[in-house]
Amino acid sequence: MDEPLLPLRTTLVFLLALLAGTTAGTLTALAGEGTPHSLLAGLATAGLAVPFFNRLIDAEGSQSQQRERADADADAGEGPGNG
Repeated sequence: MDEPLLPLRTTLVFLLALLAGTTAGTLTALAGEGTPHSLLAGLATAGLAVPFFNRLIDAEGSQSQQRERADADADAGEGPGNG
């Protein structure tokens, strides 16, 4: 019961997608489009934002993990040319 329902990374991706979709829908409504167009713009933006933010956050995490692995391999003497 102590575990969260969603991991922190997933929650952050969904929150950012929700903010992007809400912003796009609001701006579309303020531009004078009707409610259906505003909803479609917001939903489309949110749908496209999920993979974008997922890849963006994953790219930052995987780069630091690769650096940590490279440092660990260098410390262990297991690098290219050592083995």
